[in-house]
Amino acid sequence: MRWLPFQLNPGLPPEGISRADYIFRKFGERDSARYNRVAGVGKGVGLDMAFDKIQVQPNTVNAHRLIHHAGTLGKQDAVAEALFRGYFCEGANLTDIAVLADYAAQAGLDRAATEAFLQGDEGIDLIRSADAEARQVGIEGVPFFIFNRTVGLSGAQDPEVLLQAMQQARAA
Repeated sequence: MRWLPFQLNPGLPPEGISRADYIFRKFGERDSARYNRVAGVGKGVGLDMAFDKIQVQPNTVNAHRLIHHAGTLGKQDAVAEALFRGYFCEGANLTDIAVLADYAAQAGLDRAATEAFLQGDEGIDLIRSADAEARQVGIEGVPFFIFNRTVGLSGAQDPEVLLQAMQQARAA
């Protein structure tokens, strides 16, 4: 399994924006009550999502750079999972390089080396290019699953649907 970059909000400034402002701009409301259903589904599978803790809607270029970099070190899934937990369960500010380095360390990467990597610009063009390529082939949101480069599925899916797609891709 590989995590590929796709930004939901590529136009956000590097420091992100206030989550409250983002919610208002996107939905015309001041709270994130619409996320209660998602939190309920998460709770059903053991995830205590805390959307109310999120203060910053991030520009995720650096998070994607980190996930890609972690892949070169054999830790991509662990870092992605740590970032998801940090953001959705703890309200972590994923625009903060120190925060990203902390989560990378929790996933087994060297914290100082990770912070040094993120302070540079290595991988920025790669992330932006991969994001643009995803949009060119019609990807518009997450999650999006691609199996064996032949079968794509958009959105949250039941396990049976995912299994069918995997079997179809394997047969292809």
